[in-house]
Formats: sequence, C-alpha cells, structure tokens
Amino acid sequence: MKISIITVCYNSAKTIQDCIQSVVNQSYPDVEYILIDGQSTDNTLEIVHSFGNKISQVISEQDKGMYDAINKGIKLATGDIIGILNSDDMYVDELVLSEVVQKMIATNADALYADLNYVDQMDTNKVIRYWKSGEYKKGSFLSGWMPPHPTFFIKKEFYSQYGGYSLDLVSAADYELMLRMIHKNSAKMAYLPRVIVNMRVGGMSNSSLSNRLRANKEDRKAWDMNGLTPRSFTLLFKPLRKLIQYVKR
Repeated sequence: MKISIITVCYNSAKTIQDCIQSVVNQSYPDVEYILIDGQSTDNTLEIVHSFGNKISQVISEQDKGMYDAINKGIKLATGDIIGILNSDDMYVDELVLSEVVQKMIATNADALYADLNYVDQMDTNKVIRYWKSGEYKKGSFLSGWMPPHPTFFIKKEFYSQYGGYSLDLVSAADYELMLRMIHKNSAKMAYLPRVIVNMRVGGMSNSSLSNRLRANKEDRKAWDMNGLTPRSFTLLFKPLRKLIQYVKR
C-alpha cells in the first residue's frame, strides 16, 4: 500500500528540518511526501529545497490557513493511506510508517492511531506530557476521548466519501474530522500501542485560557455540524483527559 504524508508550514525554519528528516528517513519503500507552504518569508523554503527529490511535491502559495493547506495536500495525494505531520512534529524512528501500514493491513482497518509525546520546544528529548491513547471502543467520543491527530492515518477513500477539514473551525477542525470519520461514519480502527510522534509543546488550542474556552465552544460546534448530540459531561471530560496525561504513564 502506498502512503501519503502531508506537511503544511509557514515560517517554520526553526523546526521544519527535523520534521522532514523524520519522514525521509522512513524505511517503508512506498511513501509520497507532500509539503504545502503558505509562502513563507523566512528561510523555510531554502531548507525544504535542500532535500531535493526526497520530497515528492512542494507547493508554495497563499492559503486560508492550516486546514485549507491540508485540504490542498489531500487533493494532491495519490496514496491509499494519508497521514498528516505538522511542521513542528517528527516521527520518533524510521519504522513508524512500516508499522502503520503493516498494522492496517493485518487488521483490515480503515484508520489507525497511536500514542504521542509532547516534548520541549528546544530539547526534544525532554518529554513534557505523554498521550496514551488506549483502545478505541464504539462510543468512546461520548466520554471525551479522541486520538492524537498527528498519529491519525486514514484511507484516502474516506476523504473522498466524507470530505476534508472544515474551514468553519479555527482550532477544532482536526477533532471534527476525526469525530466525523470515526464516531459518525464508523471507520474501522486499529491502535498501534506505542509512541510514534514527538510533538513540540505550544499547540494553538492550549496556548491560553481564552483559546481553551474557544476550543471548547468549537468542540460543541463539531458535534452540531454532524447532527450529533454529546452527553452532558462529554465536553468537560475531553480537557480533563489532557490533565491526566501530565501525571500518568
């Protein structure tokens, strides 16, 4: 099976090399790597182009934000499976994509997710928070569960059938997409029980209290957009699960 990895970036010169290197180092032989840049004004593109033909496609043009850029990458992707790796994230070793594909084939899964480490921005060997996803069970989203988005892989046919990322959401478009694919449309899931991504701390939805409150409102909107009704505690449990990740491993 061919796998397409999409990275979107804008002025990401401080982190983009680590991200790209982690993709091009993968041992899996059939990887399409697509990079969508929002017309960076720093030396991001200089770093990108230094990798030459190790990156399958590079597009640099204005966009309507991160999720619009991801949607562009999805339209270009020719792989059977698609994964998204942000410009400040990296795969932990060269076996990640091989294990993803092997697990999806072995379980006949439509989608796969795994565990993730939040790491210090400067010292990526320093783990700040560990996200152990655990096994998905039907209805898990009702209990505030969601998988880490950078570890989420899904067959391209699901994007073709159910659409891409919503541009009506600022920070919860990834949550809405996974809610739509997994909870609403019953993608068959596989869990790879190990850390596959190191993600630098400082995500948009968690960067301030006001952003966290806005994210909570967007989480509710994600359910409404899909004609779904959460339980009374669903949206409270979702951020509480994150607090547990700081102390539990």
